[in-house]
Amino acid sequence: MKQLILLLLAVFTTSTSAFSQEEATTTSGNEVLLYEDGSWMYTDSVLLDNIRPSEISSLEIPTTQTNEVVIAHTGYSLSYSETHEQANWVAYELTNEETKKTWQRTDKFLRDPKVKTGTAYHPDYSGSGYDRGHLAPASDMGWSAAAMAESFYYSNMSPQEPGFNRGVWKRLEGLVRTWAVDYESIFIVTGPVLTNGLTSIGNNKVSVPKYYYKVILDYREPSIKGIGFIISNTSSSEQLQLYAVTIDSVEKLTGIDFFPLLADDQENSIESTLDIKSWNWKSSKASNGKEKLKATTSVQCKGVTKAGADCNNKTLNVSGYCHQHIGQISTTNERIKTTPSTTPKSSSTAVQCSGKTQAGNRCKRRTTSSRGRCHQH
Repeated sequence: MKQLILLLLAVFTTSTSAFSQEEATTTSGNEVLLYEDGSWMYTDSVLLDNIRPSEISSLEIPTTQTNEVVIAHTGYSLSYSETHEQANWVAYELTNEETKKTWQRTDKFLRDPKVKTGTAYHPDYSGSGYDRGHLAPASDMGWSAAAMAESFYYSNMSPQEPGFNRGVWKRLEGLVRTWAVDYESIFIVTGPVLTNGLTSIGNNKVSVPKYYYKVILDYREPSIKGIGFIISNTSSSEQLQLYAVTIDSVEKLTGIDFFPLLADDQENSIESTLDIKSWNWKSSKASNGKEKLKATTSVQCKGVTKAGADCNNKTLNVSGYCHQHIGQISTTNERIKTTPSTTPKSSSTAVQCSGKTQAGNRCKRRTTSSRGRCHQH
């Protein structure tokens, strides 16, 4: 065996190993791996299970368009949209250690000095009625003074309804931090869904998104998995599971390619799968422990198949679209019905919903909303 290895090494020019095996390059330029038993294989044939998270750097960075510039800060990276005066996406890795806050919020909003074209500023948001909503949350950046300060750059801000920013979006941010603790390390990409025709605020014409997304990758064994979220920019008390979609669905809606550094087979498997039960949802029960999960009923998807027929899938997503047709939100005249920026008061007694189904019949669901409408109507 020793002689066989020596013979192979005479043919190959070796390099530093990224795995436990020896990497080498053949005289024809092909990269291979040499094993202690004398066998070898081409590096592009390495089993996916042999690839570990620590061996892929910048795994969180999506594929960017040719006109995009990736800006790196201490705690996160971003791609800035000059057209919409906010980030297309913000990406970072969050570890268990980084959830342990040592620095408090600065609340000092600043222009991003790395955005050469300039960012939005205080006057754009002043009097608009919208919050300066963080994309990379300040609470994820408490591990570093620099990271905390840079989380308040206007490049990391987006106009969010107060009920959204301080409600369902905040709950999702808290849940993601819980996952960073549970799974030791996760990769996060988040941002607004930026499309043509959005309303804007301020002299810099900062677009007001209708939807926000967040995708998370847990790339640690034994349960490598991914999940996406698409949430309307409005207040909601719905359980977070209802907003969960496949990462593929978020890609279809945004046009962004997430986690492109994964091997193709692994990327396709992770991004096309939504396994709600494989994630810990304990922290989604409440904001400050006050909000309980409530039972919901699945509905028929409002999407249309490629053949033009109505989709037969059932979905719990409040958008009314299943994971296969979530991308049709932006391509049809139908939109998720929004609620006021403050969460309506609930009645103590459930009543029949006053809304009507698509068939024109009165909805049979019960609701405690003071408006007399269930979550779908």
